[in-house]
Amino acid sequence: MTAPSTTPSTPPAPAPAPAPAPAPAPAPALAPASQPGGAEADWVRWPAEFAQLYQDTGYWREQTLDGLLREWAHRFGSATAVVAGSERISYAALDEAVDDLSAGLSALGVGPGDHLVVHLPNRAEFVTVLFALMRVGAIGVLALPAHRRVEIEHFARLAGAVGYVIADRHEGFDYRELAREVAGAVPSVRHVLVAGDPGAGSETAAPADAPAFTGLGELAAAGRAARRAAAAGGGNAGVAPPGRGPDDVALLLISGGTTGKPKLIPRTHRDYAYNARASAEVCGLTADDVYLAALPAAHNFPLACPGILGTFGVGGTVVLAAASSPDAVFDLIGRERVTVTAAVPPLAGLWVEAAGWEGPDTTSLRLLQVGGAKLDEGLARRITPALGARVQQVFGMAEGLLNFTRLDDPDEIVFTTQGRPLAEADELRVLDGSGHPVVAGQVGELWTRGPYTIRGYYRAAEHNSTVFSDDGFFRTGDLVRRLPTGHLVVEGRVKDVINRGGENVSAGELEEHLLTHPAIARAAVVGLPDPDVGEKVCAAVVPVAGGAAPRLKELKNYLRDRGLAHFMLPDRLAVVADFPYTAVGKIDKRELRRRLEE
Repeated sequence: MTAPSTTPSTPPAPAPAPAPAPAPAPAPALAPASQPGGAEADWVRWPAEFAQLYQDTGYWREQTLDGLLREWAHRFGSATAVVAGSERISYAALDEAVDDLSAGLSALGVGPGDHLVVHLPNRAEFVTVLFALMRVGAIGVLALPAHRRVEIEHFARLAGAVGYVIADRHEGFDYRELAREVAGAVPSVRHVLVAGDPGAGSETAAPADAPAFTGLGELAAAGRAARRAAAAGGGNAGVAPPGRGPDDVALLLISGGTTGKPKLIPRTHRDYAYNARASAEVCGLTADDVYLAALPAAHNFPLACPGILGTFGVGGTVVLAAASSPDAVFDLIGRERVTVTAAVPPLAGLWVEAAGWEGPDTTSLRLLQVGGAKLDEGLARRITPALGARVQQVFGMAEGLLNFTRLDDPDEIVFTTQGRPLAEADELRVLDGSGHPVVAGQVGELWTRGPYTIRGYYRAAEHNSTVFSDDGFFRTGDLVRRLPTGHLVVEGRVKDVINRGGENVSAGELEEHLLTHPAIARAAVVGLPDPDVGEKVCAAVVPVAGGAAPRLKELKNYLRDRGLAHFMLPDRLAVVADFPYTAVGKIDKRELRRRLEE
C-alpha cells in the first residue's frame, strides 16, 4: 500500500508510485542472505527496474554530493555557508578548503573505496572532511561524539577503516587517547587525523608501528601547496578520481543499535541528495534561512533532514553549535538570527523551560523541528508560546523513510501526529504480528521501501535477511497507526530497545556487558517511563550465589571502563532474587517492567 499524500514533495516531473505494493497477503517473505542481482560484497543496490524508475521520475539525479558542492560554490560564491565559532566560511572558500584537504588526503594514499571513521563534534572540520573524503572517492563512517571505544572499534573493524578522524579534545575528553586504543586494536587503521593539536597527549610511548597523528590543518596546507605546484606546472592536483558515481555509497550512517551492535547504513550520493533536497522543500527553506545544527552533525536529522546539506542546497547559512544548552543555543539564535533548528524532545523541553526564565531573543526563529523520539502532545503545544516558532514533528530513520508534519497542517495534526511520508514514492505497509495488513486505523508494525530507503545494511547479509522482505521492504520495528490523511501516530517499538531522549539503547548489547561483571549472574535491561527523557534505562541483576551486587555508581564506572558510551549506562539498578519467566523459559520483560514500576 502506498501512503496517501496530498502535498507531494517531488521533483518537477510528477512521480507515480514506483511499483504497486503486493495485495494484502500472507506474511512477507524475508530476503535471503544473498539476493541475486541485488547484492554486492558489501551493500545491496536497488533493483535495476526501481533504479530506472526513480531516475525517470526525477527522484534521482546524476549528481554526486561533492559535485553539488562545486555547483553551490559557483551559484552562491561569497555567501556565508558555515559559521563555526569565530569562523565564517563562504561557499567559494568551503569548496577551496575541500580541494586543499582532498589533495592532502590523496598524498597520504587515501583514495576510492577507502573508509575512515569520522568522529568529530560540531566544528567546521566536520564539513570539510566529509566533502573531502567524497572528493577523493573515500567513504566516511559518521560516528557520534558520544561514541567510545566499544563502538568505534566495532565501526573500524566492520568497515576495514584505514583512518580515524578526531578532534583533539571535546567537552573534557581527549580523543587522542581513544585513537591510540583503537589503532592498537584495529590493524587496518593507518592514519589518525586530528582537528586541533595532534600532539602526543599520553605519557606512554607509542609502539614503533603505531599510525602517525597528523593535524588536519597541516594536511590541508600540504594539499594547498601541492595544488599550487601542480597549477604552476600546468597540472591539476586534487581532482576527484574517476570511478565514484552518483549510484555509489557517499557515506555510512550509524543505526540506532536496536538489535545488538550498531549497523552501518550505506547512503548513496543520489538517494541522500534527494533526502536533503526534498526535506528542504517541505520546510520551505530559502537562501534567507539560517539553520542551527544544535544536534551532533553526524546524525541524519541535522545532516540531511534538511539539516546541513538541505541548507547548502538553497544557499542558506549553517551555524554549527558546539553545545546544545539553552545558553549556547539562545545566544546563537539571537546573534546569528537563526530561522530553523532541530531538537530531540528532551532538548526541546529544556529550551522551552529555560525560555520561561531567560527571556531569550528568538524572534528570528520560524521553525523548530522535533524528532528522534515521540513528541509529547503537551510539550508540542507549549513550543510556539515559549519560542515563537512553529513546531514540526519529524519521524524518520537513518535507514531512509522520513515523515514530516507540513507547514500548512492544522495545529491538531501537528500536535498529535508524527507526520506523513516525504515522497509520493514512499511505500508503506502496516502489518500485524503474522505479517498481514491491519485494519485501517489499527496499530501495526511499519514496513517501508522507497527512493531513499536502503535495501540492506552494510556488510550485514545475515542480519539483512531478518529485516528486509524479499521484495525490498524494510522492517522498521516501529508500531504505528495510520490516519486517513496518511499521517502516522507512533505507538511504540517492536524491538527490545530503549529510546532514552532520542538515543536508542540496545537492551541486548547492554545485557552482554553487564554479564561480564564478576558479581552478576544474570541480567535484564528494560526501559521505564521517565518524564524528562521518555524512557530511563533500568538494569535488573541477579547477583552470583553468596555474593553482593555492585552499586550503581560502581557499575557505571565498570561499564565506562569497558568503553561504553555514556547514554548506554543504566540510570537505575534493581537487584532481584530472580526474574519472571515466560512459558518457554525466556525472561518475561513485560512482567519485570510491571514489577519495577510498582
